[in-house]
Amino acid sequence: MRFPAPLSPATLVRRYKRFLADVVLPSGETVTVHCANPGSMIGLNAAGARVWLSTSANPKRKLAHSWELIEVDLGGGAELVGINTAHPNALAAEAITAGAIPELGGYASLRREVKYGKNSRVDFLLETPARPPCYVEIKNVHLMREAGLAEFPDAVTKRGAKHLAELGGMAAVGARAVMLFLIQIGSARRFKLARDIDPAYGAAFDAARAMGVEVLAYRCGITCEGIEVAEPVPIAE
Repeated sequence: MRFPAPLSPATLVRRYKRFLADVVLPSGETVTVHCANPGSMIGLNAAGARVWLSTSANPKRKLAHSWELIEVDLGGGAELVGINTAHPNALAAEAITAGAIPELGGYASLRREVKYGKNSRVDFLLETPARPPCYVEIKNVHLMREAGLAEFPDAVTKRGAKHLAELGGMAAVGARAVMLFLIQIGSARRFKLARDIDPAYGAAFDAARAMGVEVLAYRCGITCEGIEVAEPVPIAE
């Protein structure tokens, strides 16, 4: 996924109300930008950090800029981290179509936001003749409290636990069910659950795996020009 236009640098002042942040542009002007991230953003919201913004071409949009990347030191030197949780589905779709996630290859069609379970919509439904349907949920990962170790979630997520239960239900009736953790941190070398942050999610994860839900974790390569799915990382128990 390439950004449609060059990103602009800025300096973070504060992030607030979950979806808003104030930044200072190189001109010295302070503006409010959209922050597409409902999590706590632990370690990714320090005042003074260098951030990168996209600019909307829609003149009617209330906030012209969106916060895309932040430059932080997660233990191995300064690097870019993607904080926009609106991107992982598009990144995953692009990667699956290109064959960059072999575990999800071999399907003839990919449908998005398909109703399933109890009043839920699955991120992707992969289908092909002579194979069970494959239900795929995708979670964005941007938490790293130990160098090289990415974690999810960074806040309590009842919705995430519900998705695990729905996937377990699909696996129980013979479908394939996959939870894909997409890590927007290039230095990630392993992945694990942040069970201390949300024990209930950890319990739901264990129950889903026991029912047959598969789990994948892939890290992304990130530059100011774009983001792409790079390679799988092992999942630590």
